[in-house]
Amino acid sequence: MGDSDAIRASTRRRRANFAAGRSASVLPVNGKSAAEYQGSLTADISSYNGPGELASSLESVGPKSKSDKKKRRNDISERMSCHKSQESLLSSASGFSNYRGILNWCVVMLVLSNARLFLENLLRYGVLVDPIQVISLFLNDPYSWPAACLLIVSNIFILVALYTERQLSKGSFSELVGFVVHCVNLTIMLTFPAVVVLLVPSVTPVGGALALGTYTILFLKLYSYKDVNMWCRELSTAKAKKLARSLSCPSVQDFNGSKVCYPGNLTLRDMYYFAFAPTLCYELNFPRSPKIRMSFLLRRLFEMMFFIQLLVGLTQQWMIPIIQSSMKPLEDMDLSRMTERLLRLAVPNHLLWLIFFYWFFHSSMNFTAELLCFGDRQFYKDWWNSESVTYFWQNWNIPVHKWCLRHFYKPLLRRGFSKMVSQSAVFFLSAFFHEYLVSVPLRMFRLWAFMGMMAQLPLAWFVGSFLRGTYGNAAVWISLIIGQPFAVLMYVHDYYVLHYRQEAD
Repeated sequence: MGDSDAIRASTRRRRANFAAGRSASVLPVNGKSAAEYQGSLTADISSYNGPGELASSLESVGPKSKSDKKKRRNDISERMSCHKSQESLLSSASGFSNYRGILNWCVVMLVLSNARLFLENLLRYGVLVDPIQVISLFLNDPYSWPAACLLIVSNIFILVALYTERQLSKGSFSELVGFVVHCVNLTIMLTFPAVVVLLVPSVTPVGGALALGTYTILFLKLYSYKDVNMWCRELSTAKAKKLARSLSCPSVQDFNGSKVCYPGNLTLRDMYYFAFAPTLCYELNFPRSPKIRMSFLLRRLFEMMFFIQLLVGLTQQWMIPIIQSSMKPLEDMDLSRMTERLLRLAVPNHLLWLIFFYWFFHSSMNFTAELLCFGDRQFYKDWWNSESVTYFWQNWNIPVHKWCLRHFYKPLLRRGFSKMVSQSAVFFLSAFFHEYLVSVPLRMFRLWAFMGMMAQLPLAWFVGSFLRGTYGNAAVWISLIIGQPFAVLMYVHDYYVLHYRQEAD
């Protein structure tokens, strides 16, 4: 008993000493003394609400640690794996479409290559631009201007068409007589200038081409004028409602909202407005713009002056030397050198064609439309995106396309012809006028332009049947870039052989 009591007494002393030492070893925490720390600890213990709060606190800590572990595992997996299923960017299946950098690269390469060619041209031939030579293309004899006289004479055909329509509206001419007069007037419009160009030696090829081009435009306009007025008479005789329209030329009545109807449109002012308007299709309601925008007009005028000078300069400096150097391979029928000359001619010829397109269809026609307050400015569409030959011919020259559709293609369909026959007839008419505007001024008939246009039919079938999308667009561009210089070389070669070789002999 004594020994056990002694052991218990020593154990109590050791516990008391351990507790005293533990309390004495408590150090200040966060700037607090031991007493303050024990007080806060006592308060925390007193505020403890049981095991539920402890469990909730543990739950709040648990997910955070799990998310950290998951994040670390994802980081490790990303470092270990670097591949996934995907297509190459240049593959069509990738869906990637931003090739702006490649387009910029193509433009830079095009500029650099053409700059090299232009510098080589200057080093080889020197400066060939001569404005005096351009004037001589229009005038062989400074006191004889046959092409300008032809343009003045064209007013006669305009007045004959107006007089015929007035007589028809009054009933003085029957429909048959009016049709015959119109046919004779239109036939003489095509034959008279051609005869003058062929028989008068002082008419230059450039002057003849301008005169014949003007007569061709007037021919298409007067044909449309005849058709539309005939449709108005048919509606009148059928007791239809009167066709009202705004006056085609500015007047006080325009701003009052007044309307005129057939035959009130058969006026001299209305006729000449249509003759100068940038359209080939006559109609009773011309859309009108509210006013003339002087800034727009001056910009188009500057573009007209600049681009016509650029066209002439590039033709003299770039085109003519290549054409002259191509005569010898064509005479010798050297196929390899002919191909090389054709490819050399393709780039400047295509560049000149693009400049001419912008000068004529954008600058010149917008200038005329703005001056006449003509509202319809859709002279072309996005032909550069053409994926078929047919789409190109429908969208690069909207005035001609509208005329063909309205006055030639649809009437053939109404008469019972098939679409293929009607479309072939449209190409045939276009081929005729292309040959008419080239062969007559050059005074030789080789049918290169005619065959080139008719070749568009099988080309259109081939591209439409076998090529789609980008490939079809590329085929259209190739036909434009290669086809035109080929026809140019053929005509220039034949013209050289016909004239200059005979003079040399």
